[in-house]
Formats: sequence, C-alpha cells, structure tokens
Amino acid sequence: MTLPSSPPVDPVTLVVRRRIRPGHEGAYEAALQRLGELLSRVPGFRGTGVLRPGDGSREYTVVARFDSLGSAAAWELSPERALWLDTIAALVDDQLSFERQPGLDFWFTPPAAPLLRQPPRWKMAALTLLVLYPVSVGVSLLLLPLVSAWPLPLRALAQMLLVVPAMTYVFMPLATRAAGRWLTP
Repeated sequence: MTLPSSPPVDPVTLVVRRRIRPGHEGAYEAALQRLGELLSRVPGFRGTGVLRPGDGSREYTVVARFDSLGSAAAWELSPERALWLDTIAALVDDQLSFERQPGLDFWFTPPAAPLLRQPPRWKMAALTLLVLYPVSVGVSLLLLPLVSAWPLPLRALAQMLLVVPAMTYVFMPLATRAAGRWLTP
C-alpha cells in the first residue's frame, strides 16, 4: 500500500469579529467588497459570509472557508491581506476575536455566539453520525431506482450532491439547536 504524496485536505473556517467605528459602516462595507474580490483569487478559498450588526451593535463577523489549513495560512500570511488590514485600520475600533475552526466545527457554532466555543469533538462526531446516517440512507433509498445502473463513483457523487447541502442547510442546524444543551452544558 502506498500513501498519497499530497497532504490530507481538512477544511478550515476563519471567523473574525470586529467592532466598526461609528460613521464608518459604509467604508467598511466597501472594504468587505474588496475583501471578497481578494479572497476569490486565493487558491483553496471556498466561500465567505458576513454577519452584519443587529440593532444597536457595531460588530461585524466575517466567515471565510478554505479547503485546508495550508490555504488558510497562505491567506493569513499574504501581502494582500496585510494591505487590506492596513486599509481598514482607521475604520475599526478593535478586533474582538479571530478563530480557526477546523473541519466541521463550524456546524456546531451558534451564529450569534459572543464567544465561538465548540463542544468536545466526540460529541460533534456522535451528533454528526446520528444525523448523517439516516439522511444518507434515506437519500440512497430515494436515488436507488434512478441511479442503480450508474457506476459506483457517479452514484456516490449523486448522493453527496444531495446529502451535503441537506446536512449543511437543514439537518445539522436543526440537530445542533435540538442538542444544544447536551453539546455545551
């Protein structure tokens, strides 16, 4: 058995919270547009999101997803990021937090959490298995009549194209809310 020469890919999510100075929201929004443009050129970048402040708040949360720790680190150490940080320095009061969340940890982070804490990994794994198994079996049963003649790699791809979005946008958010007390007592 030979081992692959490339390092394993483990997705990473960067979560940064900043407090914007009063009156600088428009300039910060423009800077966020520029950030999106910069990130779109970074190898391994998978997407971004911005949680804007609620009523009476000035805190923005920027979430950037990368395919690996190496991709995230390359962005963190890049001159483009340093330049972007210089341009927003006059717009922000301070950086409240900066976190690297490996793998699927971001599923387990409440969106409005003041501190982005994750439950123990064994609990995350148990809940993911508990939710993923029935979703995966259900999708397999639904797809089987349609794709039974397809080669295994294509059947698996069709299944994952349904399972991953369903887990990310429907089942894991419901499960983490329902199991909230158990996950982080």
